Amino acid sequence: MSMSLAVAVLLLGVADSMVGSYFVLFVTEIVGLTPLQTGVFVSIHGAGGILIAWLAGRGFDRRPARGYAAASMLCGGVALWLMTVITSYAWLILLAVTLLATLAAAFPQLFALARQSVGDDREAGRAVPLLRSVWSLAWAAGPLIGATVRAVAGFPAILRSAGVVLAVAAVWVLVAVPRPGPHRPSGLPGGEPVAKVPRAATILLTTGITLFFTAMFAASVAMPLFVTRELGQTDSSVGVLFSVCAAVEVVAALLLAAVPAHISQRLVILTGMGGFVFFFALTVLAHDMTLLVAGQVVRGISIAVVGAAGIRWFQDVMAPATGRATTLFANATTAGMVLAGIVGGAAVALLGYTGTLLLCGAVTVVATIAFALGTATHAGRPPPAATPARRPLPRPRGPAGNEARSPADRS
Repeated sequence: MSMSLAVAVLLLGVADSMVGSYFVLFVTEIVGLTPLQTGVFVSIHGAGGILIAWLAGRGFDRRPARGYAAASMLCGGVALWLMTVITSYAWLILLAVTLLATLAAAFPQLFALARQSVGDDREAGRAVPLLRSVWSLAWAAGPLIGATVRAVAGFPAILRSAGVVLAVAAVWVLVAVPRPGPHRPSGLPGGEPVAKVPRAATILLTTGITLFFTAMFAASVAMPLFVTRELGQTDSSVGVLFSVCAAVEVVAALLLAAVPAHISQRLVILTGMGGFVFFFALTVLAHDMTLLVAGQVVRGISIAVVGAAGIRWFQDVMAPATGRATTLFANATTAGMVLAGIVGGAAVALLGYTGTLLLCGAVTVVATIAFALGTATHAGRPPPAATPARRPLPRPRGPAGNEARSPADRS
């Protein structure tokens, strides 16, 4: 894995987490948006990001380049600066579907660059988990940096500081990240055919990932209130729980890079999803911090596994369309976040905090089933990119002048 790419992912993650942790507070307390206006803004921004990221992914597959990632981060940085001076809601909406939405392409573009730079071999299987651990580390540090900036200079300074970080990241990508290798439109290295994923399988895979992250984000809405209001824990305990989860995510993603290549990635992902169901069970059964902390350990492992192994799975089964594969996974995550805003708020109002967590557990079960069905066609063999390409050796001539058949030919 290129260390320059790790630095780029770290910078993007820090900027993203600085803004993401305080974005709602900024637009409501500083800009003055109502809850309805905020919901519309977030939904439109998410939809615009999905579209722009998809277009960038298709462009990357046609001609791999660093410019997509750099441009998306630079546009995002400009958008954050403009948000601190724009007061018109109409202009904010326009910003949400243009410059700000462009930032959604940065994450999948960096991971597509990582896959393209190492090629379709075993190194690719290690690069994604390692970069995912860097992303988790950034999200562990970013909110603390944002809190410090807010205490010193106020809310607008968070967005401006994040904008500067994004601009630095954009320049870094263009200067330090190696140019991606040539595109291989005809197939995988060695002339292997490209795996064609059936449309039904693609829908099931995407649905599974979307529902998983819907449950994750919706639970993040209910968890703090469940811990403080249902269990009577202190506000600081919520911070402890989320810190435990973030730390476990980093370690789990690093360990995932050491998983042997012959271990089924399908099994790894489904185990992660199943573990997420177990997290909800531990949480609703908790009466004190003991089970809550244990649940966050399981949660951190599950998020790391699905987040890292899931990207690799999409890249493998859709090879060599690396840009579209990574973007499809990222867009499924974004769609889950958008759905969670609606589902989480409505569920808390109708079902309460415990009921919302149980609903999220049920959604995760459906996500696991959908992903299992979507991957069933690939369960019997490794994804095409999991086997490194080998250059064919010249075959000896047999007694009759014909080429001797190798053991692989006879199998």
